[in-house]
Amino acid sequence: MDNYEYTELLKNITIKMDNITGVVQPDKLQKRLDEIEELENSQDFWNDAANAAKIQKEKTQCERKLDKYSLAKEAIDDAKELYDMAKEENDEESINECFEGANDLEQLILNMEIEVLLSGETDGNNAILSIHPGAGGTESQDWAEMLLRMYKRWAERRGFSIEVLDYQVGDEAGIKDASILIKGLNAYGYLKVENGIHRLVRISPFDSNAKRHTSFSSVMVSPEIDDDINIVVEDKDIRIDTYRSSGAGGQHVNKTESAIRITHIETNVVVQCQNDRSQHKNKATAMKMLKSRLYELELETQKAESAGIAKSDIGWGHQIRSYVMQPYQQVKDTRSNEAYSNVSGILDGDIDKMVEGVLIAQNKQ
Repeated sequence: MDNYEYTELLKNITIKMDNITGVVQPDKLQKRLDEIEELENSQDFWNDAANAAKIQKEKTQCERKLDKYSLAKEAIDDAKELYDMAKEENDEESINECFEGANDLEQLILNMEIEVLLSGETDGNNAILSIHPGAGGTESQDWAEMLLRMYKRWAERRGFSIEVLDYQVGDEAGIKDASILIKGLNAYGYLKVENGIHRLVRISPFDSNAKRHTSFSSVMVSPEIDDDINIVVEDKDIRIDTYRSSGAGGQHVNKTESAIRITHIETNVVVQCQNDRSQHKNKATAMKMLKSRLYELELETQKAESAGIAKSDIGWGHQIRSYVMQPYQQVKDTRSNEAYSNVSGILDGDIDKMVEGVLIAQNKQ
């Protein structure tokens, strides 16, 4: 990197930071934090536990965003000041130090951009993620399990916790269906771009002739909604079926019909839960999953209508990404139009860069 390139870098980063400032509105965030501090000093504030918890969550989000903004702003100001002083004094060592820190500076701004993009109403929520294999039997069921492992590894890398809600073992390998709850800040904000059809091309380990096979699995992600978001589901709108659990968990799961499947008749949305011994608890969890899915569907409907897209065009049936393992190694996302060669790393949960690329690409549309 030379002086011209670094000057251009600082110019572009400054423009981005100005745009970020307009969105983040740090003064407004600080004002809100001051208001929350006043509320906390009132004894009546803590008498309403539900409202206090809600405000505390808002406080944490405001503080986090303001801290990240301040860190990025300070880093840019320091870099500009150091570079100007180094040029003025013809200090080659300090200039080279600026060049060496250029990548870190760009990454800091990228992180701040993503923080801004994840400022939707439910982006900070936990995520309910469900995976369903497509046609193809064992091949697709194995692919579905590979995807499940990818998302679990991603969650583990971030220090998020995982709760298995439903897990149905495949006939020979893989899974027939699975749903998990991923708990962590911005879990839904990141994973919402994973909604859609995922395609795998590889030489099948189940084919004695070692032929290439193409498999499909659908991924559905919805936010775990708070109790204060009102989603009404009446008994007449749903069909509830019970069945014997098929996942791990002890012999009891095969002796009682504790597993629950709920079908929302109008939308044909189906959710199921079998993670608990209690049918009552499984039903409560399944209802929460259903409300989250319906909430996500309504958001998608509103977004499509504002863009002039017919409601009938909305669905999960869009191929969003291809994972090719043979004859070459590549993961290609259709929305960002970016390709990645680190297939094994991605399948091991290293998906942040890919997800961030989609978030940025969608924001530019």
